[in-house]
Amino acid sequence: MNAEILDYLTRINPIEKKQLKSKQFHNDIPNSAVNKNLTIELKTPVLNNYYFKNKDIFVRKHNRFAPYPTHAHEFLEMNYMLKGQANEVVNGESVHLGQGDLILLDVGCRHSIGTLSKEDIMINILFRDQDINIDMLNELRSNQSVFYEFLVNRAVKRTNQKSYLIFRSDANGNSEIQVTLDHIIEEYFGSKPFANAIIKDYLSILFIQIVRNYKIKARPTTVSQQLVMKLLKEINRNYQNITLDKLAKKFNYNKNYLSNLFKQEVGKTFSDALTQERLIHARTMVTSTTMPIADIMESVGISNKKFFYDKYKAAYHTTPGKDRSAAENKKVSTPFNL
Repeated sequence: MNAEILDYLTRINPIEKKQLKSKQFHNDIPNSAVNKNLTIELKTPVLNNYYFKNKDIFVRKHNRFAPYPTHAHEFLEMNYMLKGQANEVVNGESVHLGQGDLILLDVGCRHSIGTLSKEDIMINILFRDQDINIDMLNELRSNQSVFYEFLVNRAVKRTNQKSYLIFRSDANGNSEIQVTLDHIIEEYFGSKPFANAIIKDYLSILFIQIVRNYKIKARPTTVSQQLVMKLLKEINRNYQNITLDKLAKKFNYNKNYLSNLFKQEVGKTFSDALTQERLIHARTMVTSTTMPIADIMESVGISNKKFFYDKYKAAYHTTPGKDRSAAENKKVSTPFNL
């Protein structure tokens, strides 16, 4: 972290001086930043898009020395512990953040933040791109495999259909996620030319890094779920030629029993899950190789051309040919639009 920016963030600002003296929260949010209709409906202050104005991303230091009351927002928010630690209550659950930890709060997520000391520096990163949300993150991660998707759905905390995700720092405190967050903070508070455009690019990088580094810690599983996880692993490893008949024989279960159990636990049929896994691998080859589509179909275990194209379009809202063309155009397009 740039020393001058870190020094700036450490200084006590006017609001913090008031809070340090009174030990009480001093509101620095104007009335125009609050959605009154939603606030009345939810009985909780709901912040609107006031902060963004001509910016896509708004970054600020969280004011210290007093607790921040429960609120929600119409945008997404990340709380990043640059230094020290903090305690939050998110959708009724207690969350502790240590140095380097990051929490991503979805739209409408209710949370409060405990009192921060002088040594605690929390950075709030707000962004309003409605295409980036918790479900999008889950979808990105699920594109790795249907097994991964199953774990994500069990691991993500949900209360009243609103979600949050926590990303813990590594032991050395130098993860790529933290490095990118530091870049965002430095660009924002450094007020350099083209900072907004650069921050947007860093945010995109950050989300891909989150997807890559997110550690799934699934909740305790039942015996049935453990069996289903074994089936999902088999799909992931042997998607080209796996069948439910083979798995029934391998694990010594009735085929119909496995089929019903799979649908109950996963929320989709074994056939649908297998097709999804095959399409994930097919799309990777479509967009990253010049292999003929017919050969790709054969390599993932699909022989029916119409079935493949119908399922591909249903999953990705495009055709394999258009997907490949789009990927090729991205490779040759200029990186700057001056």
